[in-house]
Amino acid sequence: MNSSFLLSSTTFIYALASVFYIGSFAFKKNIFSKIGFIVLVAGFTDNTAGIIMRWVESYQMGYGHAPFSNMYESLVFFSWTVAILYIFVELKYKESIIGVFASPLIFLAIAYASFDPNTSSRISPLLPALKSNWLIAHVITCFLGYAGFAVAFGFSIMYFVRPCDNQSESIFAKLPSLDLIDELTYQMVVFGFLFLTIGIITGAVWANSAWGKYWTWDPKETWSLITWLIYAIFMHLRIMRGWSGKSLAYISVIGFLAVLFTYFGVNYFLSGLHSYA
Repeated sequence: MNSSFLLSSTTFIYALASVFYIGSFAFKKNIFSKIGFIVLVAGFTDNTAGIIMRWVESYQMGYGHAPFSNMYESLVFFSWTVAILYIFVELKYKESIIGVFASPLIFLAIAYASFDPNTSSRISPLLPALKSNWLIAHVITCFLGYAGFAVAFGFSIMYFVRPCDNQSESIFAKLPSLDLIDELTYQMVVFGFLFLTIGIITGAVWANSAWGKYWTWDPKETWSLITWLIYAIFMHLRIMRGWSGKSLAYISVIGFLAVLFTYFGVNYFLSGLHSYA
């Protein structure tokens, strides 16, 4: 058994978890959500084992680097970060219905890594610019930030579909209250903003050691800053202006679209020092 097999099986486990969560929502069977959570934890465990095994395999091949160096590995790690953050949220708030919106995000991230022909699961040596101890700190903090924004995006979608009338017969009426969804969105944005800030700082330090400059206005750097500014506006409006509800949910969605472009769009449409990521 190797890491590729483990991570491929993780894809199907996360898919199964999504099926149970969606089934629980559609058929109003709480037992399905409980099974979905157990399956999701199993997928997270498999995901963790796959990352560790891939790291060990890298050392065995003489490369000796953390498995965060290409699109495939970053997507695998992104699914891991979203999974652990969602597991924490469900354990804390006991709102399993949130898994209907979170589990598909986890599945889609690792499924894209597994099935997209443009991503490769082959372990390769690091490019010279990536040979730095800052790699682990930068990637982990950035992706924890992305995970926070991804979960906040899921909450924002919930806010849009949840009816205001608690007596509504809509299937979405059993979602958590709008006040709780709003608060959870804010908490996830704060979490993501903190780690993205640390990620940008560690990236700047790494850039200085690799290229002699803290900031080069590389497309990835520029879009990371744009993403940071969008969420800074979100927090300013929430804390200083007292905004809440649907207005902030729109900004959360816009912010996550910026995250996706920073992550995918820059790689595919723009060229720069981060084109390998």
